[in-house]
Amino acid sequence: MSQVLFQELVPLQVKCKDCEERRVSVRVSIELQSVSNPVHRKDLVIRLTDDTDPFFLYNLVISEEDFQSLKFQQGLLVDFLAFPQKFIDLLQQCAQEHVKEIPRFLLQLVSPAAVLDNSPALLNVVETNPFKHLTHLSLKLLPGSDVEIKKFLAGCLKCSKEEKLLLTQSLDDVTRQLNLTKKTLSEKIQELDKLRNEWASHAASLTNKHSQELAGEKEKALQAQVQYQQQHEQQKKDLEIIHQRNIHQLQSRMSELEAANKDLTERRYKGDATVRELKAKLSGAEEELQRIRQEVLSLRRENSTLDAECHEKEKHINQLQTKVAVLEQEIKDKDQLVVTTKEAFDTIQEQKVALEENGEKNQVQLGKLEATIKSLSAELLKANEIIKKLQGDLKTVMGKLKLKNAVTVQQERLLAEKEEKLQTEQKELQGVGESLRVKEQEVCKLQEQLEATIQKLEESKQLLKNNEKLITWLNKELNENQLVRKQDTLGPSPTPRVHSSSHPVRNGISPNLNMVDSRLTYPSCGLGYPVSSAFVFQNTFPHPVAAKNAIPSGSGPKVHFNLQFTKPNTSLGDAQSGAAVSMPSSTDKENGENLGLEPKYLKRREDSIPLRGLSQNLFSSSDHHREGSPGAGQTLPKPTGLPSAASAYFPGQLANS
Repeated sequence: MSQVLFQELVPLQVKCKDCEERRVSVRVSIELQSVSNPVHRKDLVIRLTDDTDPFFLYNLVISEEDFQSLKFQQGLLVDFLAFPQKFIDLLQQCAQEHVKEIPRFLLQLVSPAAVLDNSPALLNVVETNPFKHLTHLSLKLLPGSDVEIKKFLAGCLKCSKEEKLLLTQSLDDVTRQLNLTKKTLSEKIQELDKLRNEWASHAASLTNKHSQELAGEKEKALQAQVQYQQQHEQQKKDLEIIHQRNIHQLQSRMSELEAANKDLTERRYKGDATVRELKAKLSGAEEELQRIRQEVLSLRRENSTLDAECHEKEKHINQLQTKVAVLEQEIKDKDQLVVTTKEAFDTIQEQKVALEENGEKNQVQLGKLEATIKSLSAELLKANEIIKKLQGDLKTVMGKLKLKNAVTVQQERLLAEKEEKLQTEQKELQGVGESLRVKEQEVCKLQEQLEATIQKLEESKQLLKNNEKLITWLNKELNENQLVRKQDTLGPSPTPRVHSSSHPVRNGISPNLNMVDSRLTYPSCGLGYPVSSAFVFQNTFPHPVAAKNAIPSGSGPKVHFNLQFTKPNTSLGDAQSGAAVSMPSSTDKENGENLGLEPKYLKRREDSIPLRGLSQNLFSSSDHHREGSPGAGQTLPKPTGLPSAASAYFPGQLANS
């Protein structure tokens, strides 16, 4: 039973005798074989092979006994079970270091012969450094014999045949799947061709239907164009008035904002000055606090030294008191001795009369007693002097101690005062910090208000620029329409006059039906503006415009038709308005262009200033009925040749297809 531990290509440096070094990639296989006959043991098999040279084969079988001798010879520190993994780690490091310019680990195959033939070779794992090439491991490999080479090649051939069989089976499966896929692909292609044919026929029918509907919608749009041109003129006048009013309002608002900006800058400068003053006070308070802390530390040190000295003096006083007590005891003993001597002296005086006979003896004894009394009195005097001296020293020590206690009490009082002052300074410092934070917050708020004000001012300026552009464009369109009207009035076809009392708009239709008068009225106000004839509306309103009650007159055919308007975001109103459309005979060079307001002027902006004066009931349900002259109803011929375009007032709406 064998277990493959490692089998990879590893770069190898081949060294032969009297030959140049060369680098090759060999396949290193490491297997762990377990043999149980006759004794259970494990062998480590190391094999070197070359994929390009089938006869290149080196083997090494290491048993546990052989490994012990190898371990002793080369000073290895691992056992037999850990040796394979360590050897694999060295081989992996050699493979990783091979890509570097100066590899740190090298795998060398050294042969003592001139050519790698049947002679044994040494497999060395070498670590290189600038000082020395250090050999970590050296294994002696034996070349494979003919039997071993044949056995190895037979195993390789067996593996190749097994791989070939697996690949053949996988190829058959893939071929079967490919045939199925081709079959399904042909079916899908047929279905796709069928769907394409159906789609082409359906698209042709739809294009025919849409072209017819488009022609009808173009005719309706031409009929509605005159109405909208008149509405545009009235809207232009209202917009001019509103823009003038807005300009005055914005100018006054701008002056107010500039004044507010100046006030805010002054308040900001004042706040900066107060902040600087508070910072200066804060720095002074911090310096005073540091100085007070240093004084407190020095006073505490002096207090500790004074406490130590006081303790030492107390010790000395206790010693002196013990000495005084000893001396007092001695004095008491001597006083007792004096008392005893006095008693003896009294007894001697009493017995003097009786002892006159022994006078000499008594005189001698008396002299001796007097001598002893003198010595005792001298000693008593000396003891009294010592006691007085000790009492004086005690008084001086007590005086010094009282003085030190007074100094200590005074220092503690000063220290308490300093601490109270320090606490008050800290409270003031906290108050100053809070006020500073409040001022900073106020400054931030003022800056935000200033930025918002500046932004609004810029938006107002941009709105003014857009309004000026719109006014200039409207003036340009007005001038062009006036020129077109003058040219129309000078044309060869006669045009009827406009009746302002009973018929607000009544124009004749010229034989050229492709041209439309550029007069448009608002239903709500009845005033008209000249608008460029290039306005082409497709499906501007959801309901078609029905032409009816058209009667001929002396000046040409006239048509009465009703327009239905809708309010924004509401249902369709029942507003009806009749108008007579005149088609001038002169050709309009602007019919093919798509002129009008750009969509950006009609988008609603949330931060914009509303236009005062624009009535929201322009498309209200109030009836503005305009009647034509009675007569037989005639229908207009459909105008042709007008290109389709997007609505200028309602962007995004196209003609119904």
